[in-house]
Amino acid sequence: MFKHVRPALAALVTMTALTGILYPLSVTALAQLAFDEQANGSLVRDESGRVRGSWLLAQPVEGAQWFHPRPSAVDYATVASGASNLAPSNPVLFEQVRQNAADWAGTRGKPVPLELVTTSGSGLDPHLSLEAALFQAERIAAARGIPSQRLVALVRVHAQRPWIGPTVVNVLALNLALAENPAPDFAERN
Repeated sequence: MFKHVRPALAALVTMTALTGILYPLSVTALAQLAFDEQANGSLVRDESGRVRGSWLLAQPVEGAQWFHPRPSAVDYATVASGASNLAPSNPVLFEQVRQNAADWAGTRGKPVPLELVTTSGSGLDPHLSLEAALFQAERIAAARGIPSQRLVALVRVHAQRPWIGPTVVNVLALNLALAENPAPDFAERN
């Protein structure tokens, strides 16, 4: 019996060392060398070195003077990320969407973009469509007392066009640009 157990234990220890220790350490070392910023979470730091957020994760935003990300079913918690899992026929989902639409004060002439009233699959999407970001420009301009054309220009400057999919805007990038220059004048860049 021991002649069968010993090779099995040796294989277990060997594979544990290879796949549980050596492989993760080598992948981590390679990632730190080749992709330092991404391997460390694509963190955004201010001048004092304090972490302000991540380019990869949405975070809650309060106040009419800031761009807001999509709603989150998990309150932007990274550990418990996920969707609400409510079916389209669920009355709770219908009420949440109706309340979110009412909060955004959309009209027939200017309906609220769908992504501002529905949660995403992860609850952590850092990007909005260009349409959803532009929808917020008027509210932010009124809260900051600046022309909405300046915010439209800011949104267009920060627009990212991926290879596949619609044009998107990183909400953190927009808000950091607003924090750095409370009355931005981006009209001359376009």
